[in-house]
Amino acid sequence: MKGKVVQFRRGRHTIHERHFILDFGMKKEEAIKLIGKQVEWKSQGKEAKIIKGKISACHGNKGLVRAIFERGLPGQAVNSEVEVK
Repeated sequence: MKGKVVQFRRGRHTIHERHFILDFGMKKEEAIKLIGKQVEWKSQGKEAKIIKGKISACHGNKGLVRAIFERGLPGQAVNSEVEVK
């Protein structure tokens, strides 16, 4: 299943570098079933890096989820694809 990186998890004064908000295009009830699953982000280019993460919680009522990655994703990762394993 593929999803999209929406944004960093952030507040007014803080940005959590390893936390990202993901959109899989589903409702909140369906998104709750994704909690605990592994996700992977693959970089574009010659040296394709794979950064793994885990879906930790829902974010809001629109079906978005929050994922914590082992390393922070680069800024270019916003609006790119992630895949659930």
